[in-house]
Amino acid sequence: MPHYQQPTASDRLFNRLVAGATRAGLSVWGSRVLRVQGRKTGEWRTTPVNLLTHEGRRYLVAPRGETQWVRNLRVAGRGELVLGRKVEPFVAEEVDSGQSVPVLRAYLRRWSWEVGRFFGGGISAKSTDEEIAAIAPEHPVFLIATA
Repeated sequence: MPHYQQPTASDRLFNRLVAGATRAGLSVWGSRVLRVQGRKTGEWRTTPVNLLTHEGRRYLVAPRGETQWVRNLRVAGRGELVLGRKVEPFVAEEVDSGQSVPVLRAYLRRWSWEVGRFFGGGISAKSTDEEIAAIAPEHPVFLIATA
């Protein structure tokens, strides 16, 4: 069964606040609003995400696991990142979990204060490669490029 952590009421409130600020053009530590077409309905779905730039490449990481946006992005292969009035179309390629350790470490280094609890087991940016590799399959990573 895929790993997924349901958001709490405080998570939903925080996400609404970040999404509102991001829609207004204020990026909160790299936040963007992700727009991706639903895999069943084809309707556009939105959610706030943290856009990570690591070694010159840009990534989206799913700290809560196999979320709906992950499932939709896997099917669509593309989406849009929104910051204020700026809309950036992108294409996405899922990174094999065996190759995602450096990206997950960089993500944790930047946002552990916000998302660290979703990684469980005391995993942090200071964890060993082996420890991060053990949880990597539970946290999908997508390499994104401008469409």
